[in-house]
Amino acid sequence: MSSPIKTIGVMTSGGDSPGMNAAIRAVVRASLSYGVQVYGIKRGYEGMIDGDIIPMVSNSVSNIIQRGGTILKSARSERFRTVEGRAQAYEQLKKHGIDAVVAIGGDGTFSGALQFNKEHDIPFVGIPGTIDCDLYGTDYTLGFDTAVNTAVDAIDRIRDTADSHDRLFFVEVMGRDAGFIALYSGIAGGAEATLIPESKTDLNSLMTMLSKGWERKKSSMIVVVAEGDEIGGAYQMAERVKEKFNYYDIRVSVLGHIQRGGSPSCADRVLGSRMGVAAVEALLAGRVQIMIGIVNNHIHYTSLEKAVKHNQDIDMNLLKLGEILTS
Repeated sequence: MSSPIKTIGVMTSGGDSPGMNAAIRAVVRASLSYGVQVYGIKRGYEGMIDGDIIPMVSNSVSNIIQRGGTILKSARSERFRTVEGRAQAYEQLKKHGIDAVVAIGGDGTFSGALQFNKEHDIPFVGIPGTIDCDLYGTDYTLGFDTAVNTAVDAIDRIRDTADSHDRLFFVEVMGRDAGFIALYSGIAGGAEATLIPESKTDLNSLMTMLSKGWERKKSSMIVVVAEGDEIGGAYQMAERVKEKFNYYDIRVSVLGHIQRGGSPSCADRVLGSRMGVAAVEALLAGRVQIMIGIVNNHIHYTSLEKAVKHNQDIDMNLLKLGEILTS
């Protein structure tokens, strides 16, 4: 594959997600397979500015596909938001002879890449590494499958103790702006209700459902709440319910960052591998300023600008499905 790109840098930025290491491994080994040198940029844009850049060989990515987190580390960079910071990052890339960058991250990472490319002649290709599954241009983002399975496993365990004590649990999952984890884990975990940012919370309907559950003598009830729900997280919602139903034994469980960690699922390992190779091949074919996605199980290219400006819409039919299955 003839290309002016002889050296590729790979970085992870923003919040970590399971499967990032699989993507790093794929980028490194695909680059080497095509005779392209590859460098790892540590700590995202912060490391780019500081020149924390290391050469990578095949052994650099041995025994990492099963590991959570990212071997290249990640960070958020305020300095990269400045013209001076981006100029310093550019000098470091040129110093190491890096012709193009594969950036693994979310919309913040891609926004940074877009701004950088307006000022400097380094092309980027993005890999959507975020557990929220909210980026436009791909059916699934890297890390979502693992995160949602982690949430479902936790909900299953909480159901056991809820059932033993006739308790109502409010389980908060990640999703400040997107309810994909809440929606999928709510359906898979058999939650009595799921509250997400994309849908206005109907408190009256929720109270009616809980009242009917009490009348039916349900031994346990679980409400899954995305952290970005309009009324607030699980604690705020639990307080609202306590005011009306003093007879419920209510508990709150916030899953938090356990959803980010842990060994990636098979699906995320395969997804990271496919996207990593596709990112290298895209750069070598002259496709730049794009995000690699998977649509209908095929590699799909979306401009970084489009990926940043648009969010993936949630399927409200799934919310209705959850209501039907728990009625």
